[in-house]
Amino acid sequence: MNRICLVGCGDIARTHARNLAGKAELCFHSRSQESAERFAGEFGGGRVFARFEDLLEAEEVDGLVICSPPEFHCEQVVGALEAGKSVLVEKPMCGTAAEVERIGAAVEAHPKRFVMVAENYYYKPSVKLLQWAIEQGFIGEIQQVEVQKLFGQEADGWKSGYGSLLEGGIHFVALISALFERVGKEVPERVQAEFPGWRLGEPERHSVTRLEYAGGATAELRYAWNARSLLKGLFQHSRIFGTEGRIVFESNGLYVRLRGDRRKRLYFPGFGDLMGYGGMTRDLLDCLREEGRQPLSDFNRAKRDLGIVFEAYRGLTGG
Repeated sequence: MNRICLVGCGDIARTHARNLAGKAELCFHSRSQESAERFAGEFGGGRVFARFEDLLEAEEVDGLVICSPPEFHCEQVVGALEAGKSVLVEKPMCGTAAEVERIGAAVEAHPKRFVMVAENYYYKPSVKLLQWAIEQGFIGEIQQVEVQKLFGQEADGWKSGYGSLLEGGIHFVALISALFERVGKEVPERVQAEFPGWRLGEPERHSVTRLEYAGGATAELRYAWNARSLLKGLFQHSRIFGTEGRIVFESNGLYVRLRGDRRKRLYFPGFGDLMGYGGMTRDLLDCLREEGRQPLSDFNRAKRDLGIVFEAYRGLTGG
C-alpha cells in the first residue's frame, strides 16, 4: 500500500482523504499543526510532519497530495520532484506562466516521477460520454461549443486574491479541451476574453472567453461567481453543435441529451462518481503503483489549460 502525504488540511484535502482512506497509508502536513493532527485522528492516525522539509526527507512517503493555496504550489511541486516523490496538486497547478515553466523543467529532469493535477473534470462520466458521442460521429463534425456556469459564490480566504476563471472556470476550460482533443485539435489558435464588471486592481468575477480552433470551430465559455442563481448553478445548460446534430448537457454533468441524425437519446451518465473524484483517485494510485505510468490529468494538459487562461487574462493586463 502506497504512503501518501496530504499537504494542507482544509476542505478539499478532506475530499481527497476520504477518497484515499483504506486505499493508501496517509500522513499529514499543514501550516496549522492543529489541522494536521485533526486529520490524522479522523483518517487513521497517520504521521504528522511539522515541517515540509521533514516530509521531503521521509523515505517512506511515495507521493504528495498538495492542497495548499496556489501561491505555494510551484515550490512544493518542484521540491517534491527533486526529493524523488510524485505529486497530485490541486488546481490551478500554479498562478503564472513562469511557474509553469519551472514545474515543466522539474518534470523533465525527473522522468521516473509524475505531476498530476487534480482536474476531476477529465474523469467525469458526463465528459467521457460527450467524448464518446463525438468520436462515434453522432453529431458530425464539431462546429461550435457553448459552455456556461453562472452563479454566486463568496471568494473567502486565499480565493479572494484569484480570478474566478483561474480558480473555478479552469474546470470548464478543461472540459472544452477534453472535447476538442478527441478530434485532434489540442490547442486553440486564438483566445479572446471579456470581463464584464471588472474594476482595475480587483480579481475578475465574470468572464466570457472565446476560443477559435483550426478549421473554423469555436468555443465560448461564460463563467461567473457574481451572478444570481436560485439553484446555485444547477440546471444550466451547455451545448455542442455539429454538422449533423447537437448535444445539450446540464453543465454539472447531471444529464446529456443527444439529438443527432443517427441517434437521439437522453443519458444520465451516472451519479456514483458524478464529479469524477473516484476515477481521479484510481488514476493516482495506479500511477504510483506502476513506475513510468502517466496520469490522464498530467502536466501537459494542465499547461495547455492554464495557457488558455493566461492568454484570456492578457486583456486584463493590456498585454
